[in-house]
Amino acid sequence: MAYDPIVLRRASQRLEGAKKERQESREALRRDLYSRCPELGDIDRQLKGTILDIITSSLRKGSDPSPALQVIRDKNMDLQRRQAQLLQELGCPPDALEDVPACKKCGDSGWVGTHMCGCLKLLCAQEQVKELSKLLDLGEQSFDSFSLEWYSPLPWPGESLSPKENMEFIYDFCLNYAQKFGKFLFPNLFLTGDPGLGKTFLSACIARTVAENGFSVVYDTATNLFARFEEQKFSRDVQEGKGAQEETRRYLGCDLLILDDLGSEFTTPFVQSALYTLINTRLTQSRATVVSSNLSMDGVRARYNGQTASRLEGEYRVLRFYGEDVRLQRKRRL
Repeated sequence: MAYDPIVLRRASQRLEGAKKERQESREALRRDLYSRCPELGDIDRQLKGTILDIITSSLRKGSDPSPALQVIRDKNMDLQRRQAQLLQELGCPPDALEDVPACKKCGDSGWVGTHMCGCLKLLCAQEQVKELSKLLDLGEQSFDSFSLEWYSPLPWPGESLSPKENMEFIYDFCLNYAQKFGKFLFPNLFLTGDPGLGKTFLSACIARTVAENGFSVVYDTATNLFARFEEQKFSRDVQEGKGAQEETRRYLGCDLLILDDLGSEFTTPFVQSALYTLINTRLTQSRATVVSSNLSMDGVRARYNGQTASRLEGEYRVLRFYGEDVRLQRKRRL
């Protein structure tokens, strides 16, 4: 699972920020309790002193430290019992002043050895969804909110399935793809059809579900993506070129890339080459890609080249959308 460096950094900052807030809250509570009950402050200082006594006794040479250690331990237990009693009288739990981590598994570090802890993975998933929300309206775009009412149950010219039957199949296919991401039979999808039939909506649904399951997802339009590739190659501005290079690394290295509206960009020989490089690189690295386009596969072949079309036809599951434009239907109802 490849985590976007930007997403991982933000998630780690949130984890550290939450830890700092808990520490500050605990110190504020400590000051309040000590002001209300000075004896608690005295006990805290004595407990710290007993720790030093234990260390000193353990390091003392020439005599058996066991008797002294037992006396110190007994004193420590008496202090802890008195502390718990005072805290209870103040309406606080016995461990109110202890540094208890929110995640006992990793101690709030985010890592268990070299493996990322579940608490940090959850934050990464949340940050991934936030990142996607910059380009997608993820407030409404989810599989639960997808409606089939806009697709006709009547026969469609030249098709064996009605638009509604076809969309039911596509919906189930995309839902399974997202929920079983990484284990689904078809890792790459090509969504094709006229505008306004739900390709971008279902792409966003896939993006959201896969991101919420902890995978790194990058969504972008073809126009933006190829512009970044051009900046990375031709920009004379060092900072701009560096930013574009970081973006192109994300396109190539994420678990799932969703390339929306292929064919809307101004197609040049550079774009043709960049598209093939993008598709081929992700295929060779076994990284999943979802492409949506108004172009048919014949249109892809005519606009780009046979080599690119061949890779898409051979390695992508093609899902063809048809029916009446949903956006126009909604507009007529207003």
